[in-house]
Amino acid sequence: MRRGGEIRKERRRGEREPGLLAQLRRPPGGRDARIMLLAQLLDRAGTGVWAAACVLYFTFVVGLDAGRLGILLGAAGVAGIAGSPLAGHLADRFPLRSLLIGAHLLRLVTLSLLLVVTDFALLLPVVAVTHLGDRAAKTLEMLFATRVAGDRRATYQALSRSSANAGYALGAGLAAIGLAVGTRGAYHVLILANALSFLLAAALVWRTREPRGRGLVTAPAAGAAPKAPGATPVGPSPWRDRGYLRFVLLDIPMNLDDSILGIGIPLWLVSHTTAPHELIPAFLVVNTVLVVVLQLRVSAKVQGPRRAAGAVALYGLTTLLCCVLLAASTGGGAWTASAALLAAAVLATAAELMRSVSSWELAVCLAPRQARASYLGVAGMAQSVQKSAGPLLLTGAVMTAGPAGWLVLGAAVAGLSLVQRRAAVRRLDLLADTPAPAPAAAA
Repeated sequence: MRRGGEIRKERRRGEREPGLLAQLRRPPGGRDARIMLLAQLLDRAGTGVWAAACVLYFTFVVGLDAGRLGILLGAAGVAGIAGSPLAGHLADRFPLRSLLIGAHLLRLVTLSLLLVVTDFALLLPVVAVTHLGDRAAKTLEMLFATRVAGDRRATYQALSRSSANAGYALGAGLAAIGLAVGTRGAYHVLILANALSFLLAAALVWRTREPRGRGLVTAPAAGAAPKAPGATPVGPSPWRDRGYLRFVLLDIPMNLDDSILGIGIPLWLVSHTTAPHELIPAFLVVNTVLVVVLQLRVSAKVQGPRRAAGAVALYGLTTLLCCVLLAASTGGGAWTASAALLAAAVLATAAELMRSVSSWELAVCLAPRQARASYLGVAGMAQSVQKSAGPLLLTGAVMTAGPAGWLVLGAAVAGLSLVQRRAAVRRLDLLADTPAPAPAAAA
């Protein structure tokens, strides 16, 4: 009996999920995935540098007032919405690796133009195209992951999130040095650092191999007749698929954790609580540490589309609890408010951990296999739309209504998450019962 117990213990130890560092050394997809993760780390480090400095650069170096700065960033957000579907459309027709290199080089050129462009009329298209390239690159990276990681895409997504957050934190730390100097030359160095990250990312992607499938997210089925040279793949259009468009529409509020953590909690602290302003950087620290440490574990619990659909409901419940804490943070002193806000940041991060896995997993599994690139491009719009509309919703409606606004928002997200879960399960059942590729209007 003792020997049998030892065997069972050894078996359990052998079945444990490898740790983060071990997974990074041997990620799903092998060598190419490892190179891509490094490219993402460098890319996000550069993005972290620029994200921490851009508002101050446009304000104090370029000399934009608040109104023109809002127009500039709003136009960039709108342009970013088009980046995901454009990338998906092109990925159905051209090699994915070449498109991603092109997106990095496009951002390299447009960001470098900021060194010499200061006229507002010229800044608008430059910043807009940069953001379009940002969203296109992120979509292409995930399409690459879907192809090289296969059924282990959730694990790859977790590794991607961990490396990206580490990159953001590194970039923000480097930006702090330049911001402390505060000269025009220091800001130019930060811009060049971000541009260099795009160049290094492009060079690393060039070292990868084009995944099989001739530009498609999934490789052709065995025995399928080869396409004629130059032929364009034909598949159902996501713009005519009402069931999938409904999923994308409902996925927009399932991304609100991003705006709640980055904008809602800090502004609520400043305007409606007695918590010290010095607490605000702690929200980013909490988020970064928890994502790096826990994303892989959460992803291991949300393997497969059915569990991903269940995680959507948990996302709504977690967001509701976060909003309840924010509403309650105004009723006490500084210590009570600080504790409530930190707990809300933890819950917003928990929601992010679930959303980052469930949203992409469902976007893949709810799409017809022969046209996943186009479908995933459309699915990527949900995050872009939220980044544009989410801050306006929080500042213009939720925070204006006070604590009741947070309660209404939390209840709405929780209710919509149940609708999204039910719709996703119904579509999964429909796709499972369909032997052939579903028509474009499949619900």
